[in-house]
Amino acid sequence: MADLGFLPGVKRILDKTPQSGQRLLFSATLDGAINVLVKRYLSNPVTHEADSAQSPVSKMSHHVLHIGRESRVPVLVDLTSAPGRTVIFTRTKYGAKALARQLNKSGVPAVDLHGNLSQNARTRNMEAFHSGKAMTLVATDVAARGIHVDDVNLVIHADPPAEHKAYLHRSGRTARAGAEGTVITLMTDDQVRDVRDLTRQAGIKPTTTRVASASDPILVKLAPGERALVKGGYEPPAPTSTRSSDGEPKTGGRNRQRRKTGTSPNTRSGQPKQGGGQRSGAPKAGGQSSGGQRSGAPTSGGQRSGGQRSGGARTGGSSTHSAASFSGRR
Repeated sequence: MADLGFLPGVKRILDKTPQSGQRLLFSATLDGAINVLVKRYLSNPVTHEADSAQSPVSKMSHHVLHIGRESRVPVLVDLTSAPGRTVIFTRTKYGAKALARQLNKSGVPAVDLHGNLSQNARTRNMEAFHSGKAMTLVATDVAARGIHVDDVNLVIHADPPAEHKAYLHRSGRTARAGAEGTVITLMTDDQVRDVRDLTRQAGIKPTTTRVASASDPILVKLAPGERALVKGGYEPPAPTSTRSSDGEPKTGGRNRQRRKTGTSPNTRSGQPKQGGGQRSGAPKAGGQSSGGQRSGAPTSGGQRSGGQRSGGARTGGSSTHSAASFSGRR
């Protein structure tokens, strides 16, 4: 939250509260930026850690695969077709959606999780991942914090994160509750320096391997087990009659039918208009003006139409329609 720009607002609130009040600070990581808040706003703080800072890292095996861009999807297909759950992280929402589609097309049951999904679609996709209907979750950093799924064997950074905190939060989806896990970062030639700086800041010393193709033996070592592909990948449940495929309510069908069955194309309320509602401007027989004319054209009797908006009779003319003839039809 602080990284997203909320820190100034938090400071303003804390500055308005009594210094003698009790304050508790919760953070997934304790670093230099957090220590600034601790020193400024906390008095004689006591630190309680739910887990030591190094325990998740010590249970993880970190690897960097140096690949060509053309090998990215084939390598991901091979790794995710191995037994066990896999979480893949991308930088963008579009990238997560596109990669999940590519994996399903290749036979890997996969679902996506990002900010463009409706709440219903998010719930549906997470249920599929929890139940094992889809063994691969492709997500943006929205899933890097606060989402727990048991038995995630493999975390893959398909796009290296922008900073080391994100790397640690992403990687923390595996090796949870004392279990072991493998973390793989895919690195292209133009990302070598960024990945090197990233792992150094995160305190990680990964094993780097150059991979020429999806048949490289290192892939089986990192994700052991027989590869299995499912034709069509993951197929979401068919939408109900009142829901669209992305979980949103359907609209349009019933309303279009109502418009087709309206009693008159010229009415707004579903009731046919009376004769006084004409707008064509044609003169009315007998020299009288029509009650709804707006054109102001003279009638056949030489009198001007009753197109005034007040609804009363026009002085000097023969139009004597009352206000009631105009009410509700303007």
